[in-house]
Amino acid sequence: MRRILICTARPEDARVIGDCLPEGDLVDVVADPSACLDAASAAAPDVAFVDVRSDSGRGKARSKAPGSAALPPDAAADERKVGPDPVFCIGALAAASPLTSIIALCDSATTGLAEKAVAVGAKRFLVLPATCSEIRFAAGEVVRGELLARELDYLRHRNWRSASLDPSRTASSAMREVLRKAMRVAPTRTTVLLTGETGVGKGTLARLLHHHSNRADKPFIAVHCGAIPEHLVESELFGHERGAFTGAVRRRLGKFEVAAGGTIFLDEIGTVSHATQIRLLGVLQDRVFQRVGGEKDVPADVRVIAATNEDLERACREGGFRTDLFYRLNVFPLDIPPLRKRLKDLPQLCETILARLAPEEIGRASSVAPEVLRAFAAYPWPGNVRELENVLERALILESSDEDELSLASFPPEIAAGVAQPPSMRLDLARPLAEVRRTIADEAERRYLAETLRRTGGCIGETARAAGITPRQLHKLMCKHGLRKESYRAGTGTDGTDAP
Repeated sequence: MRRILICTARPEDARVIGDCLPEGDLVDVVADPSACLDAASAAAPDVAFVDVRSDSGRGKARSKAPGSAALPPDAAADERKVGPDPVFCIGALAAASPLTSIIALCDSATTGLAEKAVAVGAKRFLVLPATCSEIRFAAGEVVRGELLARELDYLRHRNWRSASLDPSRTASSAMREVLRKAMRVAPTRTTVLLTGETGVGKGTLARLLHHHSNRADKPFIAVHCGAIPEHLVESELFGHERGAFTGAVRRRLGKFEVAAGGTIFLDEIGTVSHATQIRLLGVLQDRVFQRVGGEKDVPADVRVIAATNEDLERACREGGFRTDLFYRLNVFPLDIPPLRKRLKDLPQLCETILARLAPEEIGRASSVAPEVLRAFAAYPWPGNVRELENVLERALILESSDEDELSLASFPPEIAAGVAQPPSMRLDLARPLAEVRRTIADEAERRYLAETLRRTGGCIGETARAAGITPRQLHKLMCKHGLRKESYRAGTGTDGTDAP
């Protein structure tokens, strides 16, 4: 049983359409656009026939659903604004009732108006006079098309949701564990703290957590805390009242208020000031906040996901970050491994990135040559996945061959040279064997440490473990060979170990 709404000032046309519809359909007939909007707000129809001819806006409602409710503000319920314009009525009806399939009624002289109606929200138009079979076909077709579109959207959404956090999509055991944990925490309201170096994909994971939650149909608001001037952070997050400070000429809603019912993503959370940290702590504890310059409590119905590439525990010890706020944010930590620790994912990441770039028609390549993957495996990737995306996009532009694979020549020298070995050392036969052996051993030791530091991004702890020595021994060897961890540092992450 369908609910049908017919909006026309021509009673004979309304009668013909109503008689042609299948028995069992609930048919409501109104004579002007404002009555059409009122009827739709009272009970949303499945199908609405709206006449766009010039006289369709005149007259009074012939029948109307009892107890009509006022239209929502975004449906343009203002009678003066709606007036007699049926095309405007169709646009307002489409906005107020997005699940209603609208059919514009016209004659041979008003098909231009009908085309405008389709542009603002109608599914199709029907030229009158029409036969019963044409009327039934039009009503059935729009409903079938709407059902198919909804089913397709559902299947796409379900398949995307099921695959996007699938741990089997990564060959890295560390990343697999991150995705397993993400799948468990995504449906909850629990606060999540994402950590990892710059470019590892913290923002992407935050969006996935939102889309896999029960807040997926609500806003996802991302805030880069480090990009906002310090004196504007509180206003940006919590909003302000008119006159709260110089230049505050009107009330402004903050990001927490805009994200109501959804998720707020606080990137670079370690950069906010102590004053803002206190405000954030209050929001997380009490779930309410006040706008800057205001006294009224505003509820904070949001899920908080924070991210940082800093060591917040160290910042707490050094007094740069509040310990109580850290514990509030660190309810469910997820540490995303850098790209150099998930090199087995490189082939799949390259394939995924190239597929995403394909619609932009930058180049035709859909994969990378084997020697490129070898060079990638030898490169430390200080910019992580973000850097990989950039070099692949640049290579697509520079690739001169017509092959489906990107060649090594299209990549930057620092990557292409990643597999090259340093030239052999020249032997000084005038020196004693013991001295030559010592010199060669020192050089091999220096090159070994330099290469290991490069692979670990300057991480002292990882380099020491890879070399089978203690961090203290590594420190002495780096001093001996003049090596500094800053020269191998990946991104802006830190390893928490003092080094020369």
